Amino acid sequence: MNDQSNYLAHFESYLLTEKRVSNNTFLAYKKDIDQLADFLKKEKKSLKNCTNIHLKKLLRVFKNQGLKAKTLSRKISSIKLFFSFLNDRFKVENKAESLVFPKLEKTLPSYLTETEMKKLLDVANEDNSEKGIRNKVMLYLLYASGMRVSELINVKIDQIEFDTGFVKMEGKGNKERMVPLPKNVLDLLNFYIDYIRKNIIKKSKSELSSNKNYLFVSVYSGKLKPLTRQALWGILKRIILQAQINKNISPHSLRHSLATHLLKNGANIRSLQLLLGHEQISTVQVYTHLENSHIRAVYDKKHPRA
Repeated sequence: MNDQSNYLAHFESYLLTEKRVSNNTFLAYKKDIDQLADFLKKEKKSLKNCTNIHLKKLLRVFKNQGLKAKTLSRKISSIKLFFSFLNDRFKVENKAESLVFPKLEKTLPSYLTETEMKKLLDVANEDNSEKGIRNKVMLYLLYASGMRVSELINVKIDQIEFDTGFVKMEGKGNKERMVPLPKNVLDLLNFYIDYIRKNIIKKSKSELSSNKNYLFVSVYSGKLKPLTRQALWGILKRIILQAQINKNISPHSLRHSLATHLLKNGANIRSLQLLLGHEQISTVQVYTHLENSHIRAVYDKKHPRA
């Protein structure tokens, strides 16, 4: 194994065992660093003898490919972390220190108003088939808990504590948090687990008991598997279409919707940070912009001199 391959292998191990990043984050880092390695190979340079000029040249290649500022920022973050790791573990000079992040446009997350959210859930309530009830429970749980999509599709039955009314979440970096659930959602979950989910499992020819622990499952070609991110996206798109909501909404938008509605109804930023599992409180402060726009709209509408 040459030095470059050795460095890459150690970095991947570091991401998985020390930083304990999620699988999606790991794959993103791996892709970025593999692109760096391929580029240096074409330039006939190694990680040791490349310079800041080579890294800047790579960033120009990315820009010429039409990458958006957000994607470019992620790639720069990957390269910076990689060189910081090499400097710390192998005393390789950090060539990425002076790389500058592109200016990002501040965009507010897409979300549904409380009226739109009610409309969405009302439409989901109309489908009383097994899959329809499963889909309804997923939407209720997403909105009630503020889970990330990756958290929802990986949630297990034993993470729900019906006696205390909490769901134990394992978020980014394997950090645990306890999220309270309202009684109506707990009742829905109870019914789903006792009746709907059992019937879905019976239709499976699979004997893989490991998949039977997942809360949301589906049968693919006779095999029982946890619901995928793509399947969840397709389900939500279909219900949004039926609800006639003309917004660019994703499953993650339900998380933003919950945060926005809680803030409008008096929740504080620190409470939102704990509920959503954000490491930095600054990540949650984007919702204050949404709240401010709400206050502005109310002011303009209600104030006698507005």
